[in-house]
Amino acid sequence: METQSVTVTILERSYKLQIAAAEERYLRTAASLIDAQARLFGKQYSYRDHQDLVAMVALSQITELVKMQENQQYKDNELIKKLTEIDSLLEQNLHPTQNSL
Repeated sequence: METQSVTVTILERSYKLQIAAAEERYLRTAASLIDAQARLFGKQYSYRDHQDLVAMVALSQITELVKMQENQQYKDNELIKKLTEIDSLLEQNLHPTQNSL
């Protein structure tokens, strides 16, 4: 795996990282989104230092991640339930004589 050195800036602080070359676009996009959301929180709320803003961004993003994971789990469970029902119907219709015994 090819790695490269990348520097991103969040709230005027630079972070130099070694990452897989294929991840650069994602890392830069993530850093940009973190910076933008932290700046927005800085305008909306009082804070002592930038660490407070970054913590608020982390809390906000992880909250959304937890919601999405729970929603995905619900959808997965519903899909399994529906597929089980379809499988049962197919079994009944493909082997009607076996099911009537």
